[in-house]
Amino acid sequence: MTKNQPPANQKSVVQRIRLRYAKRGPLRFTSHRDFARAFERAIQRAGVPIAYSQGFTPHPKVSYASAAPTGVASEAEYLEIGLQSPVEPDDLVKALDAALSPGLDVLEAVVAAGGSLADRIDASLWCIELSGVGSAQLSAAVEGFRAAPEVSVQRLTKQGWRTFDARGPVARIEVRDAPSGVSAVPCEILDLVIRQVTPSVRPDDVLSGLRVVAGLEPPVPSRITRLAQGTLTVQGEIIDPLLADRTGAVIGAPPG
Repeated sequence: MTKNQPPANQKSVVQRIRLRYAKRGPLRFTSHRDFARAFERAIQRAGVPIAYSQGFTPHPKVSYASAAPTGVASEAEYLEIGLQSPVEPDDLVKALDAALSPGLDVLEAVVAAGGSLADRIDASLWCIELSGVGSAQLSAAVEGFRAAPEVSVQRLTKQGWRTFDARGPVARIEVRDAPSGVSAVPCEILDLVIRQVTPSVRPDDVLSGLRVVAGLEPPVPSRITRLAQGTLTVQGEIIDPLLADRTGAVIGAPPG
């Protein structure tokens, strides 16, 4: 990595890099704001030639896409940075990963091929581990949730309590058994695909919905991990948002 260009002597963006990173273990409790601060410090320590915004208070050119809620682990967080000089993506991964705390792990970097990263993300795949809940109990709750045309839940926001439908944005909800030996108590896995809507519906909102329709109350807090996010196809698959950057393909274009 080369030295950063001081904000007082700014250069234009010559390269845009998109990164996938993970939040693991105790670092899943890192808030988005705290991660952003840690990432900016990592940029400085790694000597990344980051570009800056214009104006009286220049900021590093970093844009985030759909950050996971605090307390939720993730294998699929994305951001984009603008650089003042080109770098090798693999070198950037190594430099930034070494500059971040273990548990905030940079997994991949690709050169942006154009378009908007945010426009390639309209759904997420989540894994929810529920300990102390039996398979039959969870399956019955899921069936009740699926059958409901609408499931109203409440969440406390900065503007106060808000009521919204937790059912509509759920594209898929399925129960699968956890691998044997994972837990000393019964543990079930809930796979969940949620579309991005406004207001956003989160996995914990779906758990609230299961409580509303079936009284499901796990005895211990659930462990939630985002496994993927991207574009949801009509077949129910999620297309990796970095695929077009790796291949030069146009998402949604007819095969040639």
